Amino acid sequence: MSIVVAYKYAANPQDVLVKPDGEVDWSRVKPALSDYDPVAITVGRSLADALDTTLVGISVGGESVASSMAKKTALSRGLDSALVVADAAIASWNASKTASALAELVGKVPDVKLVLTGDSSIDEGSRITSALIAGYLGWPCFQDVCAVEPAGAGYRVSQIVAGGVKVLEVSTPAVLAMSSDAAAVKPPAMREVLAANKKPLEVVPVSDLNIVSVEQELVGSSKPESRMRKQKIFSGENAATELIAALHSENVL
Repeated sequence: MSIVVAYKYAANPQDVLVKPDGEVDWSRVKPALSDYDPVAITVGRSLADALDTTLVGISVGGESVASSMAKKTALSRGLDSALVVADAAIASWNASKTASALAELVGKVPDVKLVLTGDSSIDEGSRITSALIAGYLGWPCFQDVCAVEPAGAGYRVSQIVAGGVKVLEVSTPAVLAMSSDAAAVKPPAMREVLAANKKPLEVVPVSDLNIVSVEQELVGSSKPESRMRKQKIFSGENAATELIAALHSENVL
């Protein structure tokens, strides 16, 4: 049995330059492992050790995802190996097409019973990849998972819900999206970074995958309506009452 972790190596929007005219400049942004994925890898490593199985990473992205830096960054976190699709054309893919490719990579890993993902991606933050992968695989998907442990033939999953945490007994196969607090992530030690260079990373050509293409067309866009600030200050003993009345009059409250 194998456990798979889907990770993303993408541009970090924290390094984006926003020009005075509102144009977003991505030219100086360097790719990095998505902030949430180390949590999924850490959880996967713990499960793989407990079950004495292998932990395989999968990723779909631009050519940089197959670079030595990307390999070292991802595999030093605890992955035993990785399968990646690295193609410049992927930059134009939508989330559905990317998830289709990830599902195809899952099918290339022997005897997979569990797929883990991070809570979200560092660049888009759509939080739909886990559900899309599960849809293509025909597996159930559980999001906002804050804890998971082996239980019989499946797993005991703790899922964050409104007002608390729900504990479920989940059979496999399944896809789990880990919450950002599901594990304490430690930076890899130097020996782990060095060991990552010796771990296998296979680059799978796009042509080897049976990808489902779901096309979308942007038919229009608009900026939010600009509204002038009232620039009104309330003071004195009745300031709070006057503020509440003003908010009611503007239909804010």
